[in-house]
Amino acid sequence: MNISEFAKVAGVSKSAVSRYFNNGYLSEDKRRKIEQAAEKTGYVPSYNARTVRTKVTKLVGVILPKLSSESISRVTEGISEVLGKEGFELLLINTANDYNREISSLELLRQKRVDGVILLASVFTDLHRSVLSKMRIPVVIVGQQFKGFNCVCHNDFGAAYAMTSLMLEKGAQHPAFLGANPDDKAAGQDRRSGFEKALSDHGITPDKSLVEIAKFNMDSGYEKAKLLFSHNPKPDCVFCATDNIAAGVILYCHENGLKIPEDVMIGGIGDSRMGKVLLTPLSSVHLHYKTAGMWGAKMLLSELKEQGDVHRILQLEYDIVERESTNRKI
Repeated sequence: MNISEFAKVAGVSKSAVSRYFNNGYLSEDKRRKIEQAAEKTGYVPSYNARTVRTKVTKLVGVILPKLSSESISRVTEGISEVLGKEGFELLLINTANDYNREISSLELLRQKRVDGVILLASVFTDLHRSVLSKMRIPVVIVGQQFKGFNCVCHNDFGAAYAMTSLMLEKGAQHPAFLGANPDDKAAGQDRRSGFEKALSDHGITPDKSLVEIAKFNMDSGYEKAKLLFSHNPKPDCVFCATDNIAAGVILYCHENGLKIPEDVMIGGIGDSRMGKVLLTPLSSVHLHYKTAGMWGAKMLLSELKEQGDVHRILQLEYDIVERESTNRKI
């Protein structure tokens, strides 16, 4: 969709659209029409239409939700490997899972002279849409799907479905779900949907008392495990949205005399290094985080060289890595 076509959808002039995306003055009525049309169509002006750059900085902004995450470090490694070969340097911004800081970081990079932005996203809001629609440089999103932008994501639904099915096929009858932030579409919503679909396909009705939402860390997984195992019947398998959460469940089970996998099987997502050296090595789903970073960087380079209005969503698949935590004899 070009600017003329978008202007017709919005019911405003081309000049009004141009002023909107270049932060010029507009009446509130026209601004509202353009925002509604952008939300409906996913329209974002092409890089060439937004700005004419006579000088590149060889600097790319990378917005991260946290620095301590192994998965984030693997994505960043992939980005750095590809962009480094092309002479680019990375400007890393850590938002510490604060969505307001994510918005302010986007605003900062929008105003500074970087050649592009790679956003490792978790949750999207209306503010994200508003700021992203005004970016005058290419933006690639890694970890989520967002209409109107090049994205690299994972098959989170399929990963959760496969890990849950693995445990159900080994005889689990009382599956528990220990999930993540439901506002996070990938790790929160899609992984829960995959868990529930696996239960449905195996003729099991989800037990609401065996569903808890944890933070992305081991301590929270441990505390939520207390709640899950306070119910009767106790769960005989626990699907965890991340390996860190699963590590907390494994620790709780060992401290409370629950045998893994005989009494309870535990599965996670992430295939972290930590999962391999837990008291009971963790079965997990390997997501190709470094590859995601590499593809995100390649998409950005492509956008810098030949910008277009067609945006691509690349979904990466997964591998099941079974270890002792689900190695129950059938």
